[in-house]
Amino acid sequence: MNAADLEGELEKLHPASFSWALGCCGWIREDAEDVLQTSYLKILEGRARFEGRAAFKTFLFGVIRRTASEHRRRRFLSGRILPGLHPDRTAPDPDPEESAARSEQTAKLRAALRGLARRQSQVLQLVFGHELTVEEAAAVLGVSTGTARVHYDRGKKRLLRILGGVS
Repeated sequence: MNAADLEGELEKLHPASFSWALGCCGWIREDAEDVLQTSYLKILEGRARFEGRAAFKTFLFGVIRRTASEHRRRRFLSGRILPGLHPDRTAPDPDPEESAARSEQTAKLRAALRGLARRQSQVLQLVFGHELTVEEAAAVLGVSTGTARVHYDRGKKRLLRILGGVS
């Protein structure tokens, strides 16, 4: 895939990629923006190469997940080595437009997803939020298909229990 094709695919998948980056970064917008930019650079500079073994979206989401993991690791280590460099942050207050657009059900679902085990939440976000198959979600997360299926099944059951009577 040449550079123009890569740029076109990245542009086409940008909204979904940003959403996935947000999920990987604990809904902290600033971190998600940094992770997404770093992921794009890795791909465009050839440090992460698409070899066509999976769909481009699957490849991209895997790069984003690994980059988010590296980002968390660096933040953790820099906080231990240089305490106070990165004070504990919470997600910034949403702007009024985002608040108006976000429905009550979306907020409940997001809270419920946070109540799941991390892998369960990731698999469900990929399958339902990004329309990947369980097999593609497994590839993104770097786990076997069987493991992803277990997380998918347990996550759906737990989510149903958490949400209870939500219509």
